[in-house]
Amino acid sequence: MSGTGGGFLKDKDIEDMQRKIRETEKETTDEAFEAKVSAEINKLLANYNNRDTNAIKSHIDTIVKAIQKEIDGTCNIVFGGSYQKHTYVDGLSDIDSLVLLNNSELINKTPNEVLKYFSDMLKERFPESNIEIGKIAITVRFADGKIIQLLPAVRSGDEFKISNSSGDKWSKIKPRNFTSKLTETNKKNSDKMIPTIKIVKAIISYLPKSKQLTGYHIESLAIEAFKAYSGEKNIKKMLQHFFESAKDLVKSPIKDKSGQSVYVDEYLGRKNSIDRKQISIVLDRISRRMKNANSSASVEQWMEILG
Repeated sequence: MSGTGGGFLKDKDIEDMQRKIRETEKETTDEAFEAKVSAEINKLLANYNNRDTNAIKSHIDTIVKAIQKEIDGTCNIVFGGSYQKHTYVDGLSDIDSLVLLNNSELINKTPNEVLKYFSDMLKERFPESNIEIGKIAITVRFADGKIIQLLPAVRSGDEFKISNSSGDKWSKIKPRNFTSKLTETNKKNSDKMIPTIKIVKAIISYLPKSKQLTGYHIESLAIEAFKAYSGEKNIKKMLQHFFESAKDLVKSPIKDKSGQSVYVDEYLGRKNSIDRKQISIVLDRISRRMKNANSSASVEQWMEILG
């Protein structure tokens, strides 16, 4: 009687089949996990993107008309901050708008004097609104709940100057330099870097105040992290890459492309300062939490990270 036992599977065949089944099950689980986390990220983005831009524009138009009635010169507003760069996250972002004041009487005033002049003008024109003076900007809270930050910039010759980060000296500014670089890097990454920045800002907002980075610093770190990025162009993967890269990038100062100051992160001190090392540890912790959430395929852990 001849035969090779073709009707029976060998041990090796059974092991291969079991391995393939396990791999298929894992792939299915991984795909479901990735889809769920991505869905949660997209929900957050939808919330952050739901800003009433028409109401904001209306308020800003009103501000421009009010200023133009009061100054002996011209006034233009440039959406120079997170609003123009589309990285705005309500309550977590930097200056919304640059107010370009071409007024000869302001040229020789100090930054504090210009802020006081600007604030007094707005208070007179908008008595029902809450107006606060910061180090370099004015925050206007309108009755409808909209909050607009305004950074006065005074013409000096062919350029404009704004207050430095300390509020005591003038700095020349080239806001479009930075915005152009941000836009260019975003395009290289299939327009996924800007939404990634929004989620990064949200995650960092849950840290203690002493460990939070400024919005401008986060944007600058993102440019450095993604200028040569070759990984998958999806937000979850890019979030992981940002924190993995930022924990090292944050240890060194980043030059300010806008010209507002020498470095965008002067508030953290010199290279490898104690503050920089502490922030690096915090960013590394977030990176490791993401890796652990991935290893256990835990949507709940990712939700905790996302806040």
